[in-house]
Amino acid sequence: MDNKTNEILLKNVAQLSKLTEQEVKMMPAIEAPLPSVEQVKQIVTLVKSIIFPDYFNKRQPDETVRSYYIGVHMEELYGLLVKQIAHGLQFCEDCEEITTKEKVYQEAARLATVFIDELPEIKRLLYTDVQAMFDNDPAAPNYGEVIFCYPVMNAMTHYRIAHKLHELQVPVIPRIITELAHSKTGIDIHPGATIGEYFAIDHGTGVVIGETCIIGNHVTLYQGVTLGAKSFKYDENGNMLNVPRHPIIEDNVTVYSNASILGRITIGHDSVIGGNIWVTHNVPPYSRIQQSKAVEGSFDGGLGI
Repeated sequence: MDNKTNEILLKNVAQLSKLTEQEVKMMPAIEAPLPSVEQVKQIVTLVKSIIFPDYFNKRQPDETVRSYYIGVHMEELYGLLVKQIAHGLQFCEDCEEITTKEKVYQEAARLATVFIDELPEIKRLLYTDVQAMFDNDPAAPNYGEVIFCYPVMNAMTHYRIAHKLHELQVPVIPRIITELAHSKTGIDIHPGATIGEYFAIDHGTGVVIGETCIIGNHVTLYQGVTLGAKSFKYDENGNMLNVPRHPIIEDNVTVYSNASILGRITIGHDSVIGGNIWVTHNVPPYSRIQQSKAVEGSFDGGLGI
């Protein structure tokens, strides 16, 4: 390495080592380890091995042996949850009473225990999603293919885990979990969204479900569907308010590909929303909403172009 290169390296090391005002503003005030994305991935993997043990572990027909392996995974899961929740809690803006490392880890242990106590319900919900996807797709030859291969099951496993942590008001970790699935499947579900039983997304690429969405039971979406916000509200200081701004989708609704349903509107139960349309108004139950028919016309001389 020549002297000029060495000088450039040293100069930039010194410059980049200084804390900028922007860095200080964006970092938590507490000097503690940040969450580990790799360990959060491991948390999801462990939950999958507990909820779908015969698919993501060696199959164990004997319940005693099965119980042993699930117990081992459960213990490892608890330890990782406590650690990562504790690291995430430094981002909590309303946790003034959690001021010491001891109190942080006590709260993290409490939240990890509550989450683990919810695993049977998370498992029940995920198996309804498997059933819904199998029932909605004639190309699915068996349940195993749905669990192993379908992006919706990857996305929903991440979402069901993240949503429970979000309900427990765990900062940051739920969003890491859903974004891991988003980057892998193209399905973007905010952990704050509320999704009922028997939920199916066919194909899935490009689906967006916003934070304040409420989705009922037996709802099916196709690729490219957006359940988004139409506009935002601000306080007197110009700060954006986090208020309900995404759609409510009632039971037994089907939304076809590339439809955009925007704003705090309600799609009534047993409705069908056609593809490639925008919906920004309430839709009564049993509706069938389709795009307008194409209009044929002449483009002679550039007319209409």
